[in-house]
Amino acid sequence: MANGRRRSGDEARLSVGIVLLHRFTLCAFANFVDVLRLAADEGDRSRPIQCRWSVIAADMKPIAASCGVYLQPQEPFGDPKRFDYVVVVGGLIDEMEHPNRKLEAFLQQAATAGVPLVGLCTGTFTLHRAGLMEGYRGCVSWFHHQDFLSQFDGLKPVSDQIFVVDRDRLTCSGGTGTAHLAAFLVDRHIGKAQATKSLNIMMISGAEDERAPQPGLTLDLETKDPLVRRALLLMQQRMDTPLSVADIARHLNTGKRRLERHFRDAIGLSPLAAYLEIRLLLARHILEKTDKTIAAIAVECGFCDSSHLSRNFRRRFATTPHDHRLLQGSRVGENLSH
Repeated sequence: MANGRRRSGDEARLSVGIVLLHRFTLCAFANFVDVLRLAADEGDRSRPIQCRWSVIAADMKPIAASCGVYLQPQEPFGDPKRFDYVVVVGGLIDEMEHPNRKLEAFLQQAATAGVPLVGLCTGTFTLHRAGLMEGYRGCVSWFHHQDFLSQFDGLKPVSDQIFVVDRDRLTCSGGTGTAHLAAFLVDRHIGKAQATKSLNIMMISGAEDERAPQPGLTLDLETKDPLVRRALLLMQQRMDTPLSVADIARHLNTGKRRLERHFRDAIGLSPLAAYLEIRLLLARHILEKTDKTIAAIAVECGFCDSSHLSRNFRRRFATTPHDHRLLQGSRVGENLSH
């Protein structure tokens, strides 16, 4: 068991209480709970034998997911010690309840009792608001990195891994990452075979450990090198204010020369050249999909001004941003006329 407790009369080797926040992310919840469901029984019969799970809440009112579907809680909060983990599934950041005193009190009660806490998606935000992440590393989606920094001054979220396990706090960026975190728990408490079986049935190829990088924006630069993938993700998160190679290496706890060697071996580019490439690809994408000014695009993509962007854009794509936008517009017109 995660905290050394064994509940009398309970044959389940893993027991999880799940708290759904208002407008929770259905994907994060479904991926997590389906791994438990498939690991709990033979085949996909779904009997909660080897593990059990329950949606718990302060009251029994249905809870709305971000997609509009409502889910009925199964149990009131009660005693958190009946669970091995209490999981908080977050949702839309703009609609998170603050503060939710009953929820915060329950989470603090669980932490005091030594029950490990899990934050999925923006559930990590809720754990922080309850004062339960001080001294812990917490995982948030790269998409919400700036939101987190703006709300939690002085805290440094991890946004280049799919999940983080820091003692009795487990946090995850959301999406299919929640399936990998659930598989981690199943592996820990029930066995690797059951964890692998769950992911295979869900057509998720192979369990990822916590160091796996979060998928970010689509890039033309593809590699299986985990260090390079994490560096590329970090670059995507800092498009408007590019980091130096030394800063990237320091963030990833590696040396500058080692990072450069990995880039050269994996994609045949230096980190600086790769950084410029993804900024130019982003600039091209914005040119094609929006009507933003070239000056605004330059700022968004980390260039000094429109002239700086134009010089690099011409060198890479053999045309200027202005001419590229005109060409794309003429192509759209041609397609509409046929």
